[in-house]
Amino acid sequence: MTSMTGGTRFSALILGVAMIAGLASLGYLLGNALIQFKEYERSVNVKGLSEREYPADVVIWPIVFAEASNNLEQLYTSIEHSTGKIRELLLNRGLDASEVSVSLPVITDKSAREYDSGARAEFRFTALQTVTIYSSRVDQVRAMLASLPELGKQGIAFTGGSYQSQPEFLFTRLNEVKPEMIEEATREARQVAEKFAEDSQSRLGKIKRASQGQFSITPRDTNNPHIMKVRVVSTIEYYLSD
Repeated sequence: MTSMTGGTRFSALILGVAMIAGLASLGYLLGNALIQFKEYERSVNVKGLSEREYPADVVIWPIVFAEASNNLEQLYTSIEHSTGKIRELLLNRGLDASEVSVSLPVITDKSAREYDSGARAEFRFTALQTVTIYSSRVDQVRAMLASLPELGKQGIAFTGGSYQSQPEFLFTRLNEVKPEMIEEATREARQVAEKFAEDSQSRLGKIKRASQGQFSITPRDTNNPHIMKVRVVSTIEYYLSD
């Protein structure tokens, strides 16, 4: 076995030192990159709200009334007579015929009911009839329906308190207001994020991810269902750096 010469030992020493230095440098670079990566991953998640009120632009208003009789033929005649009075009032107040529709009446024969308490009803047949207004002239419809009691004085029994007779108001211009509301929600979210970054002594970076919430359209309150509240919440996550 030959002994290692001085030159060979020196070369091996140099190679070993170089390898150790290289590994140390690689470890430093990897460690530093990890630190930078973790710092880069610091983020803040914020929400921005945009909420506005708009008048409804469509109204669907079912006018429901009841009729009763012991004679089915007379009942249908009475329904037609009352329906004609309602249509005449609405058309005279400015509605178009296309904005007024009439559904089939719902007839109940009390003598044909499967379950009967045994008590004799005053009228064998009862009917519910619906005349529906579908119009974009919301204010005009609301004003003219205030005159329905005039027909009540003529013997038409309106069922205004029932669920099926409640008006429905719609806001159909959502696509027109969407861009401004999304911009407002995004701007509010950024203001919140900037405040958080300032308080945490950080700088706000680029957007990491963002999601736009669904738009909701609801009546402002029960007393003003024709005023619609439009709402959207945007969720945005920003990067933070020192």
